[in-house]
Amino acid sequence: MGDAAEVRKDEGNEAVKKVIHTYPLIKHSDMNEEMRVETMELCVTACEEFANNNENAARMIKETMDKKHGMAWHVVVGEGFGMEITHELKSILYMYFAGNLAVCVWKCS
Repeated sequence: MGDAAEVRKDEGNEAVKKVIHTYPLIKHSDMNEEMRVETMELCVTACEEFANNNENAARMIKETMDKKHGMAWHVVVGEGFGMEITHELKSILYMYFAGNLAVCVWKCS
């Protein structure tokens, strides 16, 4: 796990370094440790398997979570989105993967 760096020159001839994270970065979660790790690994697997199709990645995550932890799971995978949600306690994970790809998984029954 590490970071990939992209260095380029801007118009002022100053070097600009853009760091792209290649590991999952959890921004918010109230899940217990075991469930959080399992969900994070599922999200990473889905995003790597469907790197060019966020809809299929979200579908894979949702179907797996529905099977393992009961129905009513919701998933958003993408870049540049905002939202306000209501969720059950101990059932939300909001993370970034591969730079700016965000994944939000929550349960709302």
